[in-house]
Amino acid sequence: MKTLTIIAATIVTLALISYSIGIITEQRKRVIINRVLIFLSIGVFLDITSTIMMIVASENSMFTLHGLLGYSSLALMITDAFFLWRYRLKHGSGKKVSGALHIYSRIAFTWWVIAYITGSLLVALR
Repeated sequence: MKTLTIIAATIVTLALISYSIGIITEQRKRVIINRVLIFLSIGVFLDITSTIMMIVASENSMFTLHGLLGYSSLALMITDAFFLWRYRLKHGSGKKVSGALHIYSRIAFTWWVIAYITGSLLVALR
């Protein structure tokens, strides 16, 4: 495996950890606190970074099945971060998250984890 791909895989794993801390905190507490926004924002930054690195290192087309899964899951997480930041700015810190936003965060995170697992399996099966 190329060095850039190994670095990208490490970074995307750090994104998984960061996303997990942020989303699990939101899901358990049902509120938006600084911890949620910080870890979610770090996760988005790391995910964007790893996606760019994987595109650069890949010998395949950008439009593979895993690529489309990854892009769509990244888009869902960026959208989730946007909605959570907007909710926090409108309602303040520590306010209960709306039911729709709470469920959207869960769906977006689940889709992202599916994309992560798919990518890991593709690498493991080579």
